[in-house]
Amino acid sequence: MATPTFRRCALACGWLLTFCGSASAQIVETVGSRALGMGGAFVAVANDSSATWWNPGGLADGPFLDIVLARAVTERTDALPASRDRAGWFALGTPPFGFSYYRLRATDAQPQDPTAEGMAGRQRGVPVHSWSATQVGATFVHSLLPGVHLGSTIKYVRGTVRSEHQDGPRTPADLLGLGEEFEGGAADGRFDLDIGVLAVVGPVRLGGVVRNVREPEFGAGEYRLPRQVRVGAAVDIEKAGGPPLMIAVDADLRTYLAASGERRVVAVGAEEWLWARRVGLRTGVRVNRVGAAERSVTGGVSVAIRSGLYLDAHVVRGGAPDERGWGAAARVSF
Repeated sequence: MATPTFRRCALACGWLLTFCGSASAQIVETVGSRALGMGGAFVAVANDSSATWWNPGGLADGPFLDIVLARAVTERTDALPASRDRAGWFALGTPPFGFSYYRLRATDAQPQDPTAEGMAGRQRGVPVHSWSATQVGATFVHSLLPGVHLGSTIKYVRGTVRSEHQDGPRTPADLLGLGEEFEGGAADGRFDLDIGVLAVVGPVRLGGVVRNVREPEFGAGEYRLPRQVRVGAAVDIEKAGGPPLMIAVDADLRTYLAASGERRVVAVGAEEWLWARRVGLRTGVRVNRVGAAERSVTGGVSVAIRSGLYLDAHVVRGGAPDERGWGAAARVSF
């Protein structure tokens, strides 16, 4: 017979799935020093301040205090469509509350479409789009019963959309560089919501998250943050009597549009701590099951400079289209 914990988890996950329902915007794997090192397999793992982005429910299972200051860049520049995502953030988690501040910039260059309405027989150049935003969020978490936690991040996003057509032969990297220098544009402010659930039963962790519930639009509908639905599972080997090793898998349940096209990702990752948790090693892989053939391999490391003070780093390398990324963070956790 199913335990009450598993029944509550199933009900919570089913409630999350009712949100499943496309838009072009930022990918999930933009933020989180640990998450990006694990390939994005983090919904069931999230137990630090990055839970404010990855799974608000995970904040309840975190340390007494976790603070991070970080930066990350991910780009795809081998061919059009090309994109570059930059993120810098400060996040604080101290259950049952979290605070987050993100500065985000997503730039993309798309192939020309001479068949578009009013464009037949002439060229206007390559369309380049840039979306810059600041996001401030407050995260609250509530324990439904021991081991089952429901959380939400209420966020205010202020974003500006800028678009131009670039003429002349340029590489995708050059086009993205031009897009990052765009100026002007009117800023729009929108309130939005992320909802997440985490269930922990012994060494097993189950999670689900719905991001961008309201699907806010910016620039008169030119840019939208699509609703993203992801579930994850993880096994904490240490709680099963083994070494401090976490193995996780994530899967998107809903296809959404990004600059590279449709995305519905499966990610697998692992995190192991060595030498009395003074060094953490991570690796992961993710595959896009629709649209462009995205295949990415990631790695990450954490080093404890002193008790409770960590330096994190990660790298991303991709297949076709080529994907490259890196990030660094300073984190206090105890």
